[in-house]
Amino acid sequence: MSTTTSPTNESAGGAVAGAPFDEAEGGDPAVRRVPEGLWRPASFFRSGGDALRESGGVLTCSLCPFECRLRPGDTGRCHVRRRRGDHLETATFATTALHVHPIERKPFYHVRPGSRVLTLAAPGCTFACTYCQNYRLSQFGRTDDAPWTGVSVAPESVVTRAANEGLSIAFSYSEPVLAAELTLALAPLAKAAGVPLLWKTNGFVTEEAAREVAPALTAANVDLKAPGDEAHIRLTGAPVTPVVRALEVWREAGVWLEISTPVIPGFNDDVESLGALARILAAVGPQTPWHLLRFHPDYRLNGAPPTHPDLLERAGEIARAEGLVHVYVERALGDRGRATRCAGCGEPVIERRTEGVRDNRLRDGRCPHCHVAVAGCW
Repeated sequence: MSTTTSPTNESAGGAVAGAPFDEAEGGDPAVRRVPEGLWRPASFFRSGGDALRESGGVLTCSLCPFECRLRPGDTGRCHVRRRRGDHLETATFATTALHVHPIERKPFYHVRPGSRVLTLAAPGCTFACTYCQNYRLSQFGRTDDAPWTGVSVAPESVVTRAANEGLSIAFSYSEPVLAAELTLALAPLAKAAGVPLLWKTNGFVTEEAAREVAPALTAANVDLKAPGDEAHIRLTGAPVTPVVRALEVWREAGVWLEISTPVIPGFNDDVESLGALARILAAVGPQTPWHLLRFHPDYRLNGAPPTHPDLLERAGEIARAEGLVHVYVERALGDRGRATRCAGCGEPVIERRTEGVRDNRLRDGRCPHCHVAVAGCW
């Protein structure tokens, strides 16, 4: 019978509202089980030969930095990768969604503005965020409130639909890193069809895997929730250091990056935290878009209030003081919070509604007033 490993690098410290990786005792095994026919061969593991013998028969998953050590029959802490013989299998050639939405909803503000995306999402996540709004999908295997709902998908049919309808393909709602194999299967088909591949990801990925998947990605919107490991572990169950390293790897590889941060009262809303986050982004590049997200109480983090618009306004001021040019607030500050302004003259060059574009004045990626280039994938 399959078991779930208890890796040696378990999260440390107290959680904001319960330890992030706490799982309910017992539970319904049928709810927490992947249908057998959905498992597919996986990449990203170390096994075989001397490596397997020296580890005492333990196979190591090398996809995320938890690097679960798996014996025969074990399932990783993500609940969607398991050991079978001397190999790994993944359950993420599947999706619970085939949604078409404006690209701005991901959010991507500097990638094909006004276009639409076809979103895929297999259950599972490497994080256990205490406030997750998508926990009924992302927390599969950790709670009976997140039953398996995925169905098998064929890369060829996904790319054909996207190409025929002029869509990008995005992985969102759950964790795209866990669908690395599906992403790589889609990549050559998507490239041949001129279809961009996008990730909305927590960025918690090994450097090895980040480098391997980079050529497949046009862009990634990466969650950056806290500037230091201790606070990040309390919120997500995982350190932030590998996320920052993934940003560096993807930037060097030419993946377009946008960053999202939920501003949570009492957690990361202080001047020091916001300034430290802004400096991380500035190191990626001053024109890196930063999406400041309004927090809403959900899942197990119900004690904090929703983020006040004044706090988001202040966060934007701190970001700009650290040298960031493109700082966005999707809803709480109205149209002005969504507008893209030229880095040269400051004039608005893209104006947005809550979903989609109202007016795009860019000309070949440049400001029509002063002709300064605005960074992005236009």
